Amino acid sequence: MGESHSFREYVAYTFDNQFWAGAEEYLNDNLDSLDIELRQIRRAGGFEIQDVHVEHVWTDDMPGMKIQFDVAVSVTFELKEGNYRYDSSEDHTIWLMVRCRGDLDCDLKDFEIFDVSDYKGKNRAENPMDDDLVPVIYKENLDTVAEQFLRDHYKKALLEPIWVDPLEVAKNMGLTVRSVYITKDGSIFGRSYFYDRDVELYDPEKDAFYTEHIPAGTILVDKQASFMYALGTTNNTIIHECVHWDKHKKAFALARLYNEELTNIGCKVAGGVAGNKSGRNAVGWMEWQANALTPRIQMPLTMFKNRVERLISQFRRELKEYDMIDIIEPIIDQLAADFCVSRTAAKIRMIDAGYEEAAGAFIFLDGRYVKTHKAKSGYLEKNKTFSISSLDAVILSVSNQDLMRKLEEGRYQFVDSHFVLNHPMYLEMGDEGYLQLTHYARNHMDECCLVFELSVKETVEEFYYSECFLNRDKASTVDLSVAFHDGYENAPPERQRKLLLETLAEEERIYKTLTLDFHDCLKKVIDWRNDQIKAEKEKNPHADLDKITAAEIARRTDLNEATVRRAISGGEASLNTLILICLALHLPYRISRHIIDHSPSPLILSTNSRIVYNYVLQVHYGKTVEEVKKIISELGADPL
Repeated sequence: MGESHSFREYVAYTFDNQFWAGAEEYLNDNLDSLDIELRQIRRAGGFEIQDVHVEHVWTDDMPGMKIQFDVAVSVTFELKEGNYRYDSSEDHTIWLMVRCRGDLDCDLKDFEIFDVSDYKGKNRAENPMDDDLVPVIYKENLDTVAEQFLRDHYKKALLEPIWVDPLEVAKNMGLTVRSVYITKDGSIFGRSYFYDRDVELYDPEKDAFYTEHIPAGTILVDKQASFMYALGTTNNTIIHECVHWDKHKKAFALARLYNEELTNIGCKVAGGVAGNKSGRNAVGWMEWQANALTPRIQMPLTMFKNRVERLISQFRRELKEYDMIDIIEPIIDQLAADFCVSRTAAKIRMIDAGYEEAAGAFIFLDGRYVKTHKAKSGYLEKNKTFSISSLDAVILSVSNQDLMRKLEEGRYQFVDSHFVLNHPMYLEMGDEGYLQLTHYARNHMDECCLVFELSVKETVEEFYYSECFLNRDKASTVDLSVAFHDGYENAPPERQRKLLLETLAEEERIYKTLTLDFHDCLKKVIDWRNDQIKAEKEKNPHADLDKITAAEIARRTDLNEATVRRAISGGEASLNTLILICLALHLPYRISRHIIDHSPSPLILSTNSRIVYNYVLQVHYGKTVEEVKKIISELGADPL
């Protein structure tokens, strides 16, 4: 289920005859009352419909598998002269609103039109769905939706702060939960089966796969993923799959109307959904909703905040500490125990609930613990941090001009993973003889520390982890990096230093082989990238890597394949074409500039747009061309 399936297109194709019949009946009954301005005929007579086109569909979710949908259709018809003495006619187009309903349990075979009227704008849907029949859920409404889920399936969690038993939730929904080995590598943490299917499962004792019949209404939870991943614990996984069942059965039913072989939704450990390589399409939205709703179901807002307030009072009394940074960590651990969630999940939920102090708790960098800290309310956005690794600090200090100037002035020191103002109010010598932040500094980080932007490594779908920024607990599998550059800094910390040196040496080696012929340079860098792909596939035969060809470059850039071939093989190439090819190959800046500047169309920084092009070649070449194009657009430059 890796692509979107348009309900509008399905409706337009499947029910075309019914819409024609409805339009004809409406014109027969209402032609005389239509406000039509006659242009070539004197009096309206008969009519003949020439076309009925579905313009828009708005869907309203109904109980069970039923849906109600309003269809805006444009009707083009020939209006004939009513006076028999004249033989003339003229064409007119009107819009109608056709109100329909049906049941997806029977593949909409019970489809009916229950009202046809003049179109006066769309009606307000109580429970709107998008064109893929995914419920429309806005972020600000997530807690309300989660509470409704509990009201339907686990009411007692709304009465007191308790553990939401996922097996009981599933049972209340009529679902069966089984713990098995779904895959050998644990890459799929759960599957929801909407239809019966024979499935291959893994037997670790025999190191072999076997086939088992899985009935509809079954949730499979992977044993290996449950033990290996902090964000994929069993409780979280079961609730996650229950959300799919509750919210996404209709989207799945629509997908089956396009492909009846589909039987289940499978969710990957790293984020997104098994088989999905695109951005936030229908599958992406479903996974975002399941990810976002699961912790809100496990920790409903009102009861969660009630428990937090009690714990604040309890730990202030027991620990004889008042500042939140001194009690926030035991509060998070107690919440994790109370609601049977991971420490990371409890911490994120505290931030969502408005306790921003949690953002500075349980951070581990460079293999060590970073002391709890906080800033004034609203100071940090969710993708910003005061804390960076030592390696990132070194790289930034030589690559970021603003930071270089600040450091050259001697105003900041790098202490406890922070760039801190060098002043006794903020820095002191600790008992063990090491420089450390003062208690005041840890309570007022906004006064004394530099802020950095974080991003998730490029190989992980960012929206899955959009609420995991600033939450680098020791067990977390989320690999966060400083977003000054999309390259070597995205590697795991223990490999970054070695990878940095290896990457720079390899780029220097290729750079030295480049000639003054840009066609020859393009061929060399394509061969270089393909050699890297081949080497990676030898290490990992299952790596999903496509060989670099003219066709592949064209796919990545939306260029014509013939245009790409001309640029590589010796023909003409515009500046825009060369920039797009360099971006598609993810070439380091120096190599890109060498190729472009030795072409007949060098990149001369003579306009604002060209300055932007140079900027994205410098710091965004690790992103996809689609992402870079969006950045270019946001910066107001001419599109490539």
